[in-house]
Amino acid sequence: MPGTDRFRIRIHPLFLAAGVLSAFTGDLLLFCAATLAALEHECAHAIAARRYGFRLDKLVLMPYGAVLSGDIGGIGRRQEVAVLLAGPLANALTALAFAALWWLFPETYPYTEGAAQVSFSLFLVNLLPAYPLDGGRLLHLALSPLGERRARLISRAVTFFCAALVGACFVWSCFSSPAWSALLFCVLLAAGAFGGGRYLRIPFARGRHLARGLEERRIAIAADRTVREAFRFLKEERHLVLVLYDEDGFAGEVAEEELLCAVEAEKWDAPLAALLPVFKNT
Repeated sequence: MPGTDRFRIRIHPLFLAAGVLSAFTGDLLLFCAATLAALEHECAHAIAARRYGFRLDKLVLMPYGAVLSGDIGGIGRRQEVAVLLAGPLANALTALAFAALWWLFPETYPYTEGAAQVSFSLFLVNLLPAYPLDGGRLLHLALSPLGERRARLISRAVTFFCAALVGACFVWSCFSSPAWSALLFCVLLAAGAFGGGRYLRIPFARGRHLARGLEERRIAIAADRTVREAFRFLKEERHLVLVLYDEDGFAGEVAEEELLCAVEAEKWDAPLAALLPVFKNT
């Protein structure tokens, strides 16, 4: 898990190169619009994740968009769907806002058409059922009742099919004017088929923190809350102790080690009270 609550943005060198190239080709304004739309998209994911107590807090600007990473281990299926849909919906609302602006002030259309098209394009493209797009992860979640292995294989097959279609479009365009953006998108999808989930899990390491000592973080919480709900309180730079209360008052304490054992056993929906039978009998 991240060691701080800060949202970090890093710029990849290739992103700067793409920006310089767009300046020479006269597409700098469109490049800036695409960057802002990508930032809006990823920040919407991060805000939705934080609402459920999870953090997506590292964003890398790439020449083809942005990559968001963080820790959503233990997130529920409905919660993850909400997080995945937050990005495309933010772009769709932005596109609708531009349309409303044109209705009220038609003279703004020439200056905002490119930005509106970029937002609407991000909305549509990210719903494609292919990795590493949001639609690919949504497809994986929809197929999860078939089992993790089957869901992953089918999702990757669909991604390869989408990549092949885009590649065919590029080949077709070569007979007139090559669509290099289609080739880049094809490569992105092909690479995504070897990936998987959209969000990267940040390792939970304690070595360097234990060397200098860890402060204890005590959280009072109802004993009927689940492991999934308590998981969000874990911080790499704090040692967690859950102080449980039920209808009779103090019920006991659950140390971080017991919580992590439940996580490793994938007992996400187990009540916290089930982790402290020793305390209940003393």
